[in-house]
Amino acid sequence: MMQRWLSILAMVFSFGFLAAAQTPAQAAGFQEGFAYTRLPIPQPVSPSDKVVVTEFFWYDCPHCAEFEPMFEAWAKKLPANVVVERVPVAFAPQFVPQQRLYYALKALGKVDALQGAIFNAIHNQHIALGTPDQMANWLAQHGVAKKAFLDAYNSFTVAAQAKQATQMVTDYQITGVPTLAVQGKYTTSAALPQANNNQKVLEVVDYLIKQESKK
Repeated sequence: MMQRWLSILAMVFSFGFLAAAQTPAQAAGFQEGFAYTRLPIPQPVSPSDKVVVTEFFWYDCPHCAEFEPMFEAWAKKLPANVVVERVPVAFAPQFVPQQRLYYALKALGKVDALQGAIFNAIHNQHIALGTPDQMANWLAQHGVAKKAFLDAYNSFTVAAQAKQATQMVTDYQITGVPTLAVQGKYTTSAALPQANNNQKVLEVVDYLIKQESKK
């Protein structure tokens, strides 16, 4: 009987040792290189006293359109120490107008109200929103004055923000969207084997947020 208890205790001790030897990421099933990647050069984030989650997206991307409702619902439940930043990508010059669309709406305080509607218009209603005139006409139907939009769209500030966004795509080594970055250190997307669907991507981001919050 004593020998049996000693065997059980040995097994418990062995299991505890192995569990302790695992990193938190391994315990969660998320491993660097499989669930997320570490940027070779960490990027600055603002505000510096928050955990910053950055979504890289493109309005014409069907995967971004599919991800948007889930991402928006998830973002509404984040703790107070986490902020979300969106960055529209421009992998080619023809992407730039939609970069400016986002930053013009941000300048007008209309992103939260219209982000989902834009994806819906493009991907479900098949409305072309690739030029400033197309954007202005559509936005006028949603309560945004054409002149106010076009003034913002053509402003120096929006042009500078679009240029900065393109630089961030390079700095973060973004090659596809949607991609999420955490605290300027890590990126994850459904292209990785352990984050191979939208729900998994958000679980990985939740894990990385917890790790950064501890710091």
